[in-house]
Amino acid sequence: MLESAPDPRLQSLINQLLAGVVRTVRVAGFDGTDVLVRLVDAEGAEAEIGRIPRHEASMRRMEHPSELFEVGQEIKAEEIGRWREGQLHLSARACENPALRSFLVAFERGQVVTGTVSEVHNFGVFVHVDDEPEGLCTGFIRVPDLTWGWISHPSEVVEAGQRITAEVIIAETRSGQVTLSLKALQEDPLIRFADQAGRILTGSITRIVPFGVFVQLAPDVAGFLHLSELTDQPVETPDQLVDEGEMITVKVTEVDLQRHRVRLGAVGGAV
Repeated sequence: MLESAPDPRLQSLINQLLAGVVRTVRVAGFDGTDVLVRLVDAEGAEAEIGRIPRHEASMRRMEHPSELFEVGQEIKAEEIGRWREGQLHLSARACENPALRSFLVAFERGQVVTGTVSEVHNFGVFVHVDDEPEGLCTGFIRVPDLTWGWISHPSEVVEAGQRITAEVIIAETRSGQVTLSLKALQEDPLIRFADQAGRILTGSITRIVPFGVFVQLAPDVAGFLHLSELTDQPVETPDQLVDEGEMITVKVTEVDLQRHRVRLGAVGGAV
């Protein structure tokens, strides 16, 4: 059976968000709204100067980090990289709640977890992951990770109070959140559809966008037909030529498993 290849762009982003090494640092001062810290080595001596950007200082709201830290205070912070000519940047918010951090670093990509849907919004779904620290809501599912098919709103897939099983994409100590996927536990419909490349099929137009139309070809499989394939005549938008719900005959020109898309070519008009 064919398997869809992992998206290298997604993997690169995930690598950047993985938890870093935790260091003991001592507040040295403030540079604008950033916190300057000195790293403390194993013997307790102070080493190089590092920087905690304002947005990495705390998950709590504040006007200035001086509301939370004072010079000389010793805190824990997570390494997040080197910028500004090699200066080490750190995140204090990633270590702010030890119970939350311990909960998040225990997750591995691909791990299967259970939880209860807390809130459903047009931008995604919040989930109470089982055994998370009390008073927190740590799980989040982006709209594209809910289902392989196209939906107009997440409420078409889940509802508040529903028990779910999902796969971990990444657990982020700096955001205090674990990103989950429902569709990762479902077979990618394009895998079974891959052998349709080169065939002529008839499907229903499900969406019209300014530069083309989407055609439903199989359950949870829609292909894209560019406006230029619909006509040789100059038109501003596809809805001047076709309507949603119309049947159209197309040729499957490409099934791209990595980008999860199907490209179409027209072989006839709407029928």
